[in-house]
Amino acid sequence: MKYTKGTIGRVFLVKFDDDDILIDNLSGLTKQEQIKAATVIFIGALKQGDLVTGPKKPVIPPEPNKVVFKDGWEVMGIGTIFTNSKGPQIHIHASIGKKNKVLTGCLRGKSKVFLVIEAVILELKGIKASKDIDPKTGLNLLRII
Repeated sequence: MKYTKGTIGRVFLVKFDDDDILIDNLSGLTKQEQIKAATVIFIGALKQGDLVTGPKKPVIPPEPNKVVFKDGWEVMGIGTIFTNSKGPQIHIHASIGKKNKVLTGCLRGKSKVFLVIEAVILELKGIKASKDIDPKTGLNLLRII
C-alpha cells in the first residue's frame, strides 16, 4: 500500500444537460479550471453509453467485459481525476439501473446524459499522484509519487 495526503481545495457543483457527453464535458471542465487532482460524485441518468463490467477472466493483462447500454438508465457514480502530460485522466465507476436490471462497472467512451446529471467535484490539493499506463497490465493506473 502507498499513500499521500493533502487537503480539499475548490468545490464545484456541476449540472450536465441532456445529450452532454459526460466524460468529454468533465474533461473540458478539468482543463478549463486547471484541476490537477479531484474526486467526482454524481447522480442522474444516462441515455446511452459503454460500461466495463470487470474482466472476462481474472488474468493480467485483463480483457475487458464491455457492455453497451441504451434507452435511458438511472445512474450514480464516483470517480477520480488526475491530470498528466496527456491531459485529464478520468476514471469513473457507476451503477446504472433500468426496471429490474442493474449493472455496475467502469464508465467509458461517449456515455450520453439523459435529462440531467448533478455532480460535485472536490479538488484535491497537495496530492502527489498521477495516472499513467502500467506496462504490466496495460491499464491507466494510479501512481503515488
